[in-house]
Amino acid sequence: MRTRAPIVAGLGLLLLAAGGGAAWWEARPAPLDESQGAESLPVPPVPPRVAQGERYESCLAMLPNDPRGAELLAEQWQTAGGGAGAEHCLALARIALGDPEEGATLLEQIAGGSAAPGVARAVVYDQAGQAWLMAGQAGRAFAVATLAVDLAPDNPDLLIDRALAAEALSRWQDAVDDLGRALESDPRRPDALVLRGSALRQLGQLAQARADVERALALDPEDAEALLERGILRQRGEDRSGARQDWERAITLAPDSQAADLARQNLALLEAGPARR
Repeated sequence: MRTRAPIVAGLGLLLLAAGGGAAWWEARPAPLDESQGAESLPVPPVPPRVAQGERYESCLAMLPNDPRGAELLAEQWQTAGGGAGAEHCLALARIALGDPEEGATLLEQIAGGSAAPGVARAVVYDQAGQAWLMAGQAGRAFAVATLAVDLAPDNPDLLIDRALAAEALSRWQDAVDDLGRALESDPRRPDALVLRGSALRQLGQLAQARADVERALALDPEDAEALLERGILRQRGEDRSGARQDWERAITLAPDSQAADLARQNLALLEAGPARR
C-alpha cells in the first residue's frame, strides 16, 4: 500500500453509457466536492522538508487539526522573512482550507526555487500536481508530475500520481506505462495494480485488467477500490451477480469512502435494468 497519505486519490466517477444497443462501465475522475471542507483535503503526515527550524515544524504540525491557525502562523512568519518554510506551510494550509489552485501555484514556485535536495523538491512538485487535480486542471497536474518524476524517476509514488493525472486526461497508455514502472520498483502495490487495471479496461484489454485486479485482491482482499473495479469488469462480462457481490462488499468494508459511493451508484444502475438505461 502507499506509504503516505495522498492529497487526492480515487478511481473516479463511474457512468453508465449506451452505444450500439449495449452498455459499458467507464471510469472518470471525480470532481472535487467543495462542500466537504478541509477534511477532504488532507496533507501528507510527514511533508517533505524544504527548511529547518522549530517554527517550521510547529506550523506543519498544526496542519491536520488547525489549518486556519497554520495559515495565520505562516502568513505572520512570511511577513517576517520566513522564506521557503513559511511559504511551504502556507501553501499546504491553503490546500487544506479548500483553495487547491492557489496552493498548487505556491508549491510549484517553492519547488522551482528551493535549494532543497532533489527528492524533497520532487515531492513538493508532486503535492502541486495533486492539488492541480483537485482544482480540476489535469493538464497542469500532469506537467508538474512530470517535473517530479524527472527529479526522482524511480519513485513509485510519483509515478502513480502522474498516472492518476494521465487517467484524468484519458491518456490510458501513458498511465499503464507509468504504473508498470511503479510496479517494477514495488510489485506489492494494490493501488498501482487497481489503477493499471482500470486503464487497461479503458484500452479494451479486459483479461489483463482482470489479472491486475485479482493480484491486488490477493495482496489485500479487503481493498474496496479493487472490489469496485472487479465489479465493473464482472459487469462487462455479463456477470451481474458477481458484480453485485463485489460492490456490496466494497460498501460493507468502507461505507464512507468514495469507492462505496461509486459502488452504490453502480448498484442502482444495475437494479434499474435495461429498460431504464
